[in-house]
Amino acid sequence: MKVTKYMLFALLSVSSVSVYADVVTAQKIADKYAAAAKAVDPSYVGLSAEEGKTFFNREVIQFKGDVNNPGKAIACASCHTSNPADPGKHIVTGKAIKPLSPVVNPKRFSSVKEVEKKFTKHCNEVVGSDCTPQEKGNYIAYLLTEKTPTAK
Repeated sequence: MKVTKYMLFALLSVSSVSVYADVVTAQKIADKYAAAAKAVDPSYVGLSAEEGKTFFNREVIQFKGDVNNPGKAIACASCHTSNPADPGKHIVTGKAIKPLSPVVNPKRFSSVKEVEKKFTKHCNEVVGSDCTPQEKGNYIAYLLTEKTPTAK
């Protein structure tokens, strides 16, 4: 019985450390974006989870063809749900998307290269241009605050 308790304790300790480590990595990535934002704009005061939430939920109308034929209004939340701790679903393909919150999904934001690749792709798809370092940092700061999936 003692061996089982020790093994369970060890397993839980390892899994909690890996989640913590990925949250730390996500915070470091956000801090790098904040430093880049400060270099571009000396008046930048730092990361804002509230501004990140606004950015995450901001709808942008994507144009299909011409101004008279606008597309659908989309936001990050269109695929990732209003709670980034929940799994999402791609609005076009229906493909399942794991939660964005690095607190819930420890694989999220674990690689700087992958983060930048995803920002480049998704910012251009949703916003219509590359996101600024300030937007990226605030976005991650917001995701770090989302810790609890919605009860189903």
